[in-house]
Order: sequence, then C-alpha cells, then structure tokens
Amino acid sequence: MEKTIHQGRNVRRFREMMGLKQEALATELGDEWNQRKISLLEQKEAIEEPLLLQVATVLKVPVEAIKNFDEEAAIAYFNTFENGSINNGHFSPNFNNCTFNPLDKIVDLYERMLKEKDDLIQKLMK
Repeated sequence: MEKTIHQGRNVRRFREMMGLKQEALATELGDEWNQRKISLLEQKEAIEEPLLLQVATVLKVPVEAIKNFDEEAAIAYFNTFENGSINNGHFSPNFNNCTFNPLDKIVDLYERMLKEKDDLIQKLMK
C-alpha cells in the first residue's frame, strides 16, 4: 500500500518552520486570502498545482518539498545511527555516504527561515 503525502499538512509544517501565522501567509498570498482559507488549505490532502506553486514561492521552499515531505520517513532516516554507537562523545550517524552533512543543510535552512521571518516582520511593520 502506497503512503499518500498530505500536502496541506506539509504547508502547515513549512509555514510553522518559517514562524508565520496563518494570517501572515494569507497576506502574502493576496487580497482574496484570509486566515480561514489558509486553515482550509492546510486540511487538504492534495493541493492544485498552480496554488501549490504559489504557496511554495511564498514559503520559499521547492514545490517538491511540499509534495514529498514525509515526517515519518525523515524521522526514521535520522534515527538510523550506526549501532547507536558513540565515537569520542559524538554519535556516528549513518548518512548513506552523503557527500554533504545533512545537519549543515538543516542549519542553512533554519538560518534562511530566520532571515525570511525577519524580512517579513520588517515588511509587515511598513
């Protein structure tokens, strides 16, 4: 049985990671949007492609992230530590021979989200 990705739930996750309230996302999406419409959007399992692109652009994430993010799979991936061993006081994660450090990518994403949040606050203050 193939697991379906709940795109609306992923929109909520990325919105929350960006530190945005539903009202702020609605403001960014345009005049026809309000908090209630964002709430309804976040309940939808599948979101129409044009709207998904618009939301992804506002959240500054790839459309594929909203389409494909699976929290359970992500947690399972990061829980795959080699024998749960500790080397010199540090965990030795098994990142399947990644050519980059996934934690660096997470830090980069977090820093980008903080900057975006600060930019949005400045924009809203104007």
